[in-house]
Amino acid sequence: MPELPEVETVANGVNERVRGARIDAVTIGPHKEPLKSTPSHIEETLTGAKIEHVRRVGKTIVMDVKQRNKKPAQATIHLGMTGRLLVSQRDVPVPPHTHVNIHLHDGRDLRFVDPRRFGRVGIVDEGTTYEGPGKEPLTISADDFAALFKNRKIAIKAALLNQSLLHGVGNIYADESLFRAGIRPTRPAGKIKRAELDKLHASLQAVLKHAIKLGGSSVSDYVDADGVRGFFQLEHRVYSRTGEPCLDCGKPIEKIVVGGRSTHFCKHCQK
Repeated sequence: MPELPEVETVANGVNERVRGARIDAVTIGPHKEPLKSTPSHIEETLTGAKIEHVRRVGKTIVMDVKQRNKKPAQATIHLGMTGRLLVSQRDVPVPPHTHVNIHLHDGRDLRFVDPRRFGRVGIVDEGTTYEGPGKEPLTISADDFAALFKNRKIAIKAALLNQSLLHGVGNIYADESLFRAGIRPTRPAGKIKRAELDKLHASLQAVLKHAIKLGGSSVSDYVDADGVRGFFQLEHRVYSRTGEPCLDCGKPIEKIVVGGRSTHFCKHCQK
């Protein structure tokens, strides 16, 4: 599933390409699974609207639109496991599994493609703003970050993945941040010392920012708005490196399950 850096990369890429464009029409496929709102509601909200901004909130892409003489509205796109949001010229063949095709006035399309149909497209209720379930990892302060884990008995890895605490952090970046902070993923979150949490806070933000710079991690189906793969997977230090030597100490990277998720770490470097 695309995580914060991948969703940020897609949102930024789409925003650069379609911000200010007006929507002529919307074509919606026959499958109901990807739709959080009715087809008629999506079409009515988007047709004729101007795209004001495309941005990320947690793991969700939010498209702010404005119709003449109407209140601003928002469409939300969650990529799910295999979703892609692509900007294409209209004469480019429409890929299979395209569930929502937004036709822009300049002859381009914004296409939501999702073979497994775990992604979601919807319209936010009028008068509300989509804010996401948890705190934003890239902007949360060290004090607020530490407060999230106070008295929590669950493993720190599971806490990092709890979207009601921090929205956007997923398996890859939890593993990579914990390794860089030297913290074992199984430790109870509430028993980690403040100095260690400060190091984890800094590591998490550094990893996420660097991953965004490299276009995210392409370990499965993820591509950006132009269909280009990311490069951060080339810099993974523990994730999906089971049995390979740790890049710091040479000991083999181990794989366990924490909170139902595969977890990669170095027993020697992470305490």
